[in-house]
Amino acid sequence: MDQPTSGAGPADAADGGAEALDRPLPEGVRRRVVALVSDAFGGLTVAELPAQLRQYARFTPSRRAKFAGNAMAAALESDALFRRRIGERLSQSQPELAGALEAGSPPAAADPVDVAAAAYVLRPTGWVKLVEAAGEEVQRADAERADEESRRELEQLREELERARAQTRTETERLRAELEAARKEAEALHRKLRSAQSEVKRGEAALRRSAAEGDALRTEAAAQVSAAESESRRLRGRLGEAEAALEASRRAAREGRSMEDMRLRLLLDTVLDAASGLRRELALPPVTTRPADSVDAVEPGRMSPKDIAARALSETDPALLDQLLALPQAHLIVDGYNVTKTGYPQMPLEKQRLRLLGGLSVLAAQTGAEMTCVFDGAELAAPVLLAPPRGVRVLFSKAGVTADELIRQLARAEPPGRPVVVVSTDREVADGVAKAGARPVASLLLLKRLSRV
Repeated sequence: MDQPTSGAGPADAADGGAEALDRPLPEGVRRRVVALVSDAFGGLTVAELPAQLRQYARFTPSRRAKFAGNAMAAALESDALFRRRIGERLSQSQPELAGALEAGSPPAAADPVDVAAAAYVLRPTGWVKLVEAAGEEVQRADAERADEESRRELEQLREELERARAQTRTETERLRAELEAARKEAEALHRKLRSAQSEVKRGEAALRRSAAEGDALRTEAAAQVSAAESESRRLRGRLGEAEAALEASRRAAREGRSMEDMRLRLLLDTVLDAASGLRRELALPPVTTRPADSVDAVEPGRMSPKDIAARALSETDPALLDQLLALPQAHLIVDGYNVTKTGYPQMPLEKQRLRLLGGLSVLAAQTGAEMTCVFDGAELAAPVLLAPPRGVRVLFSKAGVTADELIRQLARAEPPGRPVVVVSTDREVADGVAKAGARPVASLLLLKRLSRV
């Protein structure tokens, strides 16, 4: 963080200040000045702040002092109007100290650093001397602390040296005792070594005798092992022949059974594939009508085609949505944020999603239609933790893919002829899904229908 530099600029002259520092502010005074500006900063409006400081207006005082210290120090030095506003805030928060400085008699019991910081901001007559005096006081206190630390460190080193000397004396005495014990132990080891050498010679002689006996035993054992290996190879050969015969009999039994099973399975797969290919080739839809349905008549409780045409619904009537969802195998695709930001944009996004999904769940239970709600997930930093309600499929678009494109993909994925209704006010979405054979409706239509849930 840069320190406020010496010298008074044009702004100081305009503000009436003729005095100027000939050296940088002492470190303690600089930190206190930044803290004063940071505390008073929050009481100013954005319009009262210099342009380079407005981006820090919503920071807390501690974060403001940490990240905007350089900018605040520079603005305080160069902007006389900003410095005067900070001085007014300081005078309101510390009236006694400000009044004493203006009167030219700072309190004797006050901290010199506080006095110097306030003087630097308020710029009363003689403020440079107050700042320099605070710097000298800080330097003197630092020097005293350094001397005290040096004395403590020297005393600690003397104590450590004395302990080291005592430890060295103790260690020397211990090593002398260990050396004497080692000498005695070496003499005893020499005596044991001479005795061991004699025993080694006797053992070598016994070892030579044992080696000769061992050679004879190994020769005999080798002959016995060779005979045993020959017998083992003969038995393994007979066992292999028996296993081969057993495996051949098992394979013959398996092949006899599996051949018949294979023929039956192949015949069944052929019949199933032929039936599936015929259904796919003819594109047979599910049977939904009967011959009696082709007779032109009016059923009880229903209107004739002329009456239905006379009562055609408008594009803003919620009953239109009920008619569309009553179609067989209807699929409703909802542009989630387009609907929520049309109906209740003042709510947070999380509550918008929950409110919309709750209404769609009830609508799915009432109509039995398939429902898919799509939200834009391209800007999400992490996956959304959301439990989809019963009857509603919830999808977020991947990174790099917009919700509009995902909706168009869903519409294109449906087979031709299936009733697909897309709820979105976005004209590009409506045009795109219409080309795919879907029916676009406005978000306001769904909102009206959900208000009746």
